[in-house]
Amino acid sequence: MQYSLPDASVLAALGPDAYAQRLELLEKELAGRPGQHGLAELLASAVTGHGDWNVRRLCVEALAARFGEDPEARKAICAATHDDVDWVAFTAIKVIGALKMPEAAKDLIRISGWPSNFSRPGYSRKPVGCGAAFTKRALWEIFDSRDPDRLRELEDELFAPLHREVAAARREPQVADAVPVPGGPFIAGARKETTGAFQMDDTDNPMRVVELPPFYIDRCAVTNERYARFLDQAHGTRTWAHPDQPEDKDYTPAHWRDPRFNDPSFPVVGVDWYDAWAFARWAGGRLPSEDQWEMAARGKDGRRFPWGEEWDPGRARGIGTAYPEPAPRNLEELEQLLVRTSLTWPPEPVLPADSLPGGASPYGALNMSGNVWEITRTNFFTREDMNPFFAGRKSADFMNRPEAFHVLRGGTWTSPPVCMTTYYRGKDLLTDRHNEVGFRCVYDIPAQNTDADHDGAAV
Repeated sequence: MQYSLPDASVLAALGPDAYAQRLELLEKELAGRPGQHGLAELLASAVTGHGDWNVRRLCVEALAARFGEDPEARKAICAATHDDVDWVAFTAIKVIGALKMPEAAKDLIRISGWPSNFSRPGYSRKPVGCGAAFTKRALWEIFDSRDPDRLRELEDELFAPLHREVAAARREPQVADAVPVPGGPFIAGARKETTGAFQMDDTDNPMRVVELPPFYIDRCAVTNERYARFLDQAHGTRTWAHPDQPEDKDYTPAHWRDPRFNDPSFPVVGVDWYDAWAFARWAGGRLPSEDQWEMAARGKDGRRFPWGEEWDPGRARGIGTAYPEPAPRNLEELEQLLVRTSLTWPPEPVLPADSLPGGASPYGALNMSGNVWEITRTNFFTREDMNPFFAGRKSADFMNRPEAFHVLRGGTWTSPPVCMTTYYRGKDLLTDRHNEVGFRCVYDIPAQNTDADHDGAAV
């Protein structure tokens, strides 16, 4: 007869004495039960799935005592180190030390840090109780050393396969058509101005000085042609996916079949933040922070537009040139024009990504004013990097959460000039896909490459 563990709901209904007695009986059963087929699997499943934490704890002990060499049992014990109840995790940590399980080192290091560090005399850290002490001792048992230098060698040996795997997966940055942006300080933020006829608010971006290291940025927004190459390689894989990415995402842009937007030379649109994040990783880069984007757009002198101080409709694609109508002069006229927008009108909203060279930024980046909004990695409200945690949830469940909104920069083909300055901040929900929104990537400049460490145009 197949053995079964007591149900959590049954245990919950017991009084304190009856509960203690049932646990004592269970402990004896697990110690004396014949090693019948399926028992190890039952215990391993219960370690992470049973609703009573004492049952999980006893299953950890039984797995270690009876099936300590079984790979699945050891995997379950490793998983138990992250149990949310302290003594389940502590029990797993203690048996790991007793069994000297090297495969558990990565789990324990996530808890306590590197043993080569905490073993050094005088090393300061912030342990908070039993768990830190148990983990420290278990790692010493695994590595069979307390010497910091020897521990560092053993850590390197243990993680060498992972290092090789990471190195093999690392993408070479696609900088053939990127421009260097020099490091150093630049003037960021908006100047104090009246609200203006379009009633756009710039008060969320005060003027300040920001200092950045050098970086590369794509000369043009990512094109449909370039994005298609990503799609070919990304189909059916999550290799470049953000950990929070929805399970059913396939990266196909929403407007991929719209002839107004799908010319290979046009900037890709109809993508969301997760699409852009995955592409950037595939390209060996990342999405720009809003500060990186702004510096690349305006240089170091605080200019209003990428080309200078004065608005010039011939240098940027905005509502005044994308629509075959007179440019709106105020918010009312803007909205009257926008509500006439349809699936076919205006007939030619965007331009090729490498158009309008006269509107280039000081470093040679094109169309950083208008054509399409550009996605950044910055959260609109916190100004920190985006860190979404919405997996398995629908947009309606988090569309009022500040964590779900990233910064857009640059304005688009539906924008008046006030939204196309180098400092205007837009925002969007990270799962939204609009035909007004695209992106470009940034890339690290290797330390030995100092060509961009000067003021002036791209080299």
